[in-house]
Amino acid sequence: MAERVPAARGVDCVLVAVDGVDGAGKTVFADELAARLRSSGRAAIRVSVDDFHHPRAIRHRRGRDSLEGFWLDTYDYPALRERVLIPLGRGGSPRFRRASHDLVTDEYVRPPVEQAPPAAVVVVDGLFLHRDELIGCWDLSIFLRVPFPVSVARMAVRDGTAPDPGHPSVRRYVEGQQLYFAACVPWERADLVVDNTDLAAPELVRSGSGR
Repeated sequence: MAERVPAARGVDCVLVAVDGVDGAGKTVFADELAARLRSSGRAAIRVSVDDFHHPRAIRHRRGRDSLEGFWLDTYDYPALRERVLIPLGRGGSPRFRRASHDLVTDEYVRPPVEQAPPAAVVVVDGLFLHRDELIGCWDLSIFLRVPFPVSVARMAVRDGTAPDPGHPSVRRYVEGQQLYFAACVPWERADLVVDNTDLAAPELVRSGSGR
């Protein structure tokens, strides 16, 4: 994957998305990709969409169990674009802030401005990264394909949730992500699709831009 990350255009950063369902292994995959890029001599910055949640009042305004609320209201995309994707995109500043919200305290945050190194690769992990308002931002996008029985079982280990994807307690997450699938078909929009069912042996299953 590191070898497939495009070369920078001059000093502009290169934006890479790592998308997939909850429990797909996005964070680990993105961390390892960034580490491999650094070991090959490229500057790499890690950003997570989980640092750009809406506050709880917005996330749950359609109801705590709303599928549409999970898909539509979880993340603050204008903040993500303003603080990361626009300044680190082509012709950007490149001065950025890596968060807008603290999920633990449920408060907005304003972290210090950071300066991206010239031609850095910015690896962004998170849910829903192939939605309409983000799809044009990426120089390379990756979708991690993992079946729900596997991803939900991983969530159960990580978060203490039910391991069965049909359990009512995880319906919001499973069916909310299915709304995303129906609206955006992310595996078709992605440049690369990786089967990440086996965390120890990710497998590239499709390459070539789907956009």
